[in-house]
Amino acid sequence: MVYCMPLDRRSLRIIAFRGLTLTFTLIVVVILTAIIVGATGYDEVILRAVINEQVRAYREELSRPGSQVSPEERERMVREYRDTLVRVYGLDKPWYIRSLSNVPRLVTLDLYVTQEEVAGVLGLRRPLKVGDAIAVALPRTIIMITLAYVISAFISVPIGPYIAYKRGSVFDKSVIVYAAITNAFPVWWIAMLSIFIFGFYLGLAPTSYRPIIAQISKLSDAIYSLNITNIILTFKDILYYSYLPILVVTFSLLGAWLYSARAVAIRVVSEDYVAAARAKGLSESTIVRKYILRVIAGPILTFVILGLAGSIGGYIITETVFDWPGMGLLYYVAIYTGDSPTILALVYVTTLVYIIARFILEVLYVILDPRVKL
Repeated sequence: MVYCMPLDRRSLRIIAFRGLTLTFTLIVVVILTAIIVGATGYDEVILRAVINEQVRAYREELSRPGSQVSPEERERMVREYRDTLVRVYGLDKPWYIRSLSNVPRLVTLDLYVTQEEVAGVLGLRRPLKVGDAIAVALPRTIIMITLAYVISAFISVPIGPYIAYKRGSVFDKSVIVYAAITNAFPVWWIAMLSIFIFGFYLGLAPTSYRPIIAQISKLSDAIYSLNITNIILTFKDILYYSYLPILVVTFSLLGAWLYSARAVAIRVVSEDYVAAARAKGLSESTIVRKYILRVIAGPILTFVILGLAGSIGGYIITETVFDWPGMGLLYYVAIYTGDSPTILALVYVTTLVYIIARFILEVLYVILDPRVKL
């Protein structure tokens, strides 16, 4: 059982101070991002592209068959509409004023529109706001990457200290070899090999994972309509398309996670109180749970929570290999096409997730470790 420090007034002050510090960090990152984009002229390019897209759509609306608007009147209305958009988006103001005024828009992701290629890779159409694109890609990455991290954590956290306790055993040496092998081969290479073996050669897995887009949409519709039969059938289809990517990422992660948990626990195993517990005749499970895992709870929580936060960004190459339309593939297409709005939004979202993860860690440190001070 892990010792938990009660949340007294001093503990709450510590948590509040850490929360304010991390919030200030996020604000600084957002402001600096907006200023950098404004100073380099990227924001003007972005905003003019947004305006041109909206003006084009407005012109097409006025030019539909049966429209009673004359060509001269249509051009006048288009010019007025463009001038209005220029004022709304602040292009009539200096870049530094515009950059600061655009910070709330960047925070809420309601300013930018993705390029056609970015929307297409997600199985959607333009005009698509960056916030909507991320909202679509994020659950797909959670299914493939974050779930693999969760599985790795559930396996490595309880087993890692046991491996350290059994240092030098066959099991310990096997884990070291396994970690070395998985570390030597990148996950995207294992993904390619797995698709070839289990997909093309054995026929046990799909060779194309693009249909996951339609299956996730079907699951959302089934949940919304509370159709239990469709939920079960669609979930089975999603499992069919996702089990190999999840297993590949888990297989690649697990070795490093087991080795990390083992490395953290090694120094604790040699402590006198562990030897005393062993001399008392306590069972291995009791020693590992009460005398080892309790002490290493802080470092274990650190790499688990930060690992989960980092998984939100996705795996660019691995998702590209699987043609899996998640955050990693969204990053890849945004960089490849030079879609600055999407890149900036992704940087902001990953920073936000990291800040939230850090705050959760700070709270847990205060609860678990009474030595934490301001």
